[in-house]
Amino acid sequence: MRVLVTGGAGFIGSHIVDELVAADHDVVVVDDLDRAAHSGMPAGLAGAARYVWADVRDPQTWRPVLAGVDAVCHQAAKVGLGVDFADVADYVSRNDAGTACLLHALHEHRFAGRIVLASSMVVYGEGRYRCDIHGVVRPGARQVADLDAGNFEPPCPVCDGPLSSESVPEDHWLDPRNVYATTKLAQEGLCNAYAREHPGCTVTSLRYHNVYGPRMPRDTPYAGVASLFRSAYEQGEAPRVYEDGGQRRDFVHVADVAHANVLALTNDDSAPGPFNICSGTPRTILDMALALRPPGGPEPQVTGGYRLGDIRHVHASPERAADTLGFRARIGFESGMNEFSTAPLRSSIGPRPIELG
Repeated sequence: MRVLVTGGAGFIGSHIVDELVAADHDVVVVDDLDRAAHSGMPAGLAGAARYVWADVRDPQTWRPVLAGVDAVCHQAAKVGLGVDFADVADYVSRNDAGTACLLHALHEHRFAGRIVLASSMVVYGEGRYRCDIHGVVRPGARQVADLDAGNFEPPCPVCDGPLSSESVPEDHWLDPRNVYATTKLAQEGLCNAYAREHPGCTVTSLRYHNVYGPRMPRDTPYAGVASLFRSAYEQGEAPRVYEDGGQRRDFVHVADVAHANVLALTNDDSAPGPFNICSGTPRTILDMALALRPPGGPEPQVTGGYRLGDIRHVHASPERAADTLGFRARIGFESGMNEFSTAPLRSSIGPRPIELG
């Protein structure tokens, strides 16, 4: 099978390419090596894949790429919460306009195969919460006054009482609460619109939870929190943990995420719809900071600070992915973090390709 992987030189994309190549699939990669994640030609790329160094937003990219493609794995995106709202145009351009340009090219090519989309847990916004009195409720937006006072847990919107967080199923309401989250939900909508108008096409949206592992970008505000903590420890510094460190997330190893993509691309039956890609076992941000701490390293610094666009808790149910895709995370938190604490982060082996400048 010939598979197009956009963003296939990136953190998650490169692991997907590795697994596809190992299974003898024909892989073509389109990647523009965004400077936010790549300082040059990345190390560790699969020699058996074909790499096209180009921007998914450029219409000229696609004509020589799509011939014979049986399935599309769309990973190319600008990720992370961003520096501030000034990033809005770049997020929308790279994520939503980039997806639209890809879909336009697929439409012209009359593509009707599988599309597997890298989506995210961020589309849920705040996760699922339950009040002992009012049942499952939808918390309102976090308030600056509460956060400044160190009141990080969202209250019940009905009685102002305490809430407990629960695992989020795929049919939960969607409530993106920052720019990045909004663009990821728009990507899902664009791909679903394409599938509705192209009989035979199916879209599988994989809602990644907190992905970590080898080849994460280093020293960039757009990297995941695991990479930021890891980079701090490498420099002999204490990682800065926002709020009180009690934010619950689901940390899933990149090898497991890559395997979920390959299952969605290659299973005998296609699997339309969204799937949580997670371990099913939530941990706190402070748990992760402590798990990555090297022997004799500094204690994490719990700052009490916050980012207004962030959320308190989100963790998910893995059952739909297990039942339909046959996916279960195989790498546990302790062993995965132990490996990641010394695994190589993203590095370069040379300058950017000439065609990218």
